[in-house]
Amino acid sequence: MIELQKEENGLWIATINRPDKANSLTSAMLEELADIAEAAVEAKVLILTGKGKVFSAGADLDEARAGLATSPVWERLSGNIAKLPGLTIAALNGTLAGGAMGMALACDLRLAVPGAKFFYPVMKLGYLPQPSDPARMAALVGPSRAKLILMGGQKIMVDEALSFGLVDRIVAPDALLDAAREIATDTLAANPEIARGIKGMCA
Repeated sequence: MIELQKEENGLWIATINRPDKANSLTSAMLEELADIAEAAVEAKVLILTGKGKVFSAGADLDEARAGLATSPVWERLSGNIAKLPGLTIAALNGTLAGGAMGMALACDLRLAVPGAKFFYPVMKLGYLPQPSDPARMAALVGPSRAKLILMGGQKIMVDEALSFGLVDRIVAPDALLDAAREIATDTLAANPEIARGIKGMCA
């Protein structure tokens, strides 16, 4: 249910393919994504996206009840993405919810389609978010807006997410991957050490 496409130019595209379940993530899917993100040290650019109209609804409900909601695998995934030397892009094909937000927050850039919503209902569910998610969110949107999402439980529409800085660009669904590829062009053509250096200077 995770598809990985590797191209000769150094572009990797990982796609969540469980649209019949709103791309909700099982433990096995999360482990596979975490392994891909770890191996993507070999890639120049990693794009994360999904099939259908939802990027991910977060944890699979049955597995969430069995403990997946608080599993350390979420943190392993986002940590692996955050430490990659190349460019990482979340091409969000729809709504992003719950723990799945962590992998998008860990990316360098976030593109989203019109109509996408963003929410992380940990207060309602009685869980703490994964350890690194609040700081990454606050770095993008500021502490108050991070609390609005995490403590206030607010659903943020894509236009507001753009104004907050939670997403970087809104793109039509049929142009989403093309837009991500276009942004990746210079990094794919560059010396990886230059890309690593620029990324480090922006941290």
